[in-house]
Amino acid sequence: MNAPTTRRLTVAQALVEFLAHQYTERDGRRHRLINACWGIFGHGNVAGLGQALLESGAASRQGAPPGPPVLPYLQGRNEQAMVHAAVGYARQRDRLGAQAVTTSIGPGATNLVTGAALATVNRLPVLLLPGDTFATRPADPVLQQLEVPFAGDVSVNDALRPVSRYFDRVTRPEALIPAALQAMRVLADPVDTGAVTLALPQDVQAEAYDWPREFFADRVWRVPRPAPTPMPSPRPYAPCAAPADRWSSRAAGSTTARPRTRCARSPTPPASRSRPPRPARVRCATTTPPTWAASATPAPPPPTPSPARPMWSSASAPATPTSPPPPRPCSPRPASAS
Repeated sequence: MNAPTTRRLTVAQALVEFLAHQYTERDGRRHRLINACWGIFGHGNVAGLGQALLESGAASRQGAPPGPPVLPYLQGRNEQAMVHAAVGYARQRDRLGAQAVTTSIGPGATNLVTGAALATVNRLPVLLLPGDTFATRPADPVLQQLEVPFAGDVSVNDALRPVSRYFDRVTRPEALIPAALQAMRVLADPVDTGAVTLALPQDVQAEAYDWPREFFADRVWRVPRPAPTPMPSPRPYAPCAAPADRWSSRAAGSTTARPRTRCARSPTPPASRSRPPRPARVRCATTTPPTWAASATPAPPPPTPSPARPMWSSASAPATPTSPPPPRPCSPRPASAS
C-alpha cells in the first residue's frame, strides 16, 4: 500500500512544522535556521499559532520517540522587547540562525515596527508572524481592528511593509507554500536579509488543508563564503616629459600653467601659487621696554603727519608716480595695571 502523499494540517500547524525543518549550512556545518518562537497571544493568534506551538512543545515534553523536530516557544512580556531579543540572537549567531515572533492584532502588531526597522537596517534576520483580521469577513470590525473608511484590506500590519525586507499576507492556505519559501530565502541570504513579515489572518490560521509531504522535508539553505577578489596591479605612471623642477616657474610667480602630470621622479607635486607670495610681516622693535609695574599709562606720541599728495588732473599727471609715505613708527606697548 502506497504511503499518502499529503498531510492534513491547519495552516498554523503546517507553518510550525515547516520552520522546524529549515537549516543553514556554511563551511560544512549545519545550523538550524529558526530556533524558537517568541509570542504574546490574543484573539488574533491563540487559536492558530498558539495551538500549534502548544502541540509542538507538548510532544517534546512527553519524551516521544524521535520524530520531526519541534519549535520551542519563548514567552514574552512586550512585543518590541521580543523583537529586540530575536535580533540580538541573530547577531550572536552571525546571521546563521534566527527566531520568530508572533503577536495578535492591533497595538501588539504595531509594537513590532521599531524592532523590524532595526533588523532591516542592520541586515539581521527575524521572522514576524502577526495575526490579521478575518480573510472571509464574517465579523467586521473585530476587536482592536484598524477601521479605514476608504479601504477594506488595510490593517495595522501594513505599517510593517516599509521596514520589512519581505512582506506577504497569506489569505489562502495554499498561498503559504510560496510565501514560506520566499521568506526562508530572504532570511538565509546575508545580503538581502532583514525583517520578514508573514501576516496571518486568524481564520486562515485554523483552516485545514492537504499539504504535500515534500513541503515538510529537510531543506538546507547554503550560505556561501566568497573568496576576496584579487586587486589589480596599480596603473603605471606616465613617463616624465619635463624636468623635475617643472613646478618652479609657477612658484616664482609665472601665470603659465603646466599640465600636472605625475611621474615616478615626482610622485607628489609641490605646493605652488599662481601669484607671488605675500611678504612676511615683520614686527618692529620698540625703543622703550615695557614696564610691568603699576603706573599711569603714558600718552602715546602723536602720529607723524604724512605729506600731502598733490591732486593731479589726468591732463597734467607727472610721468613718475609719487613716493610712498614714510612708515609709521611703532608706539610702545602700554603698561597694564597689576
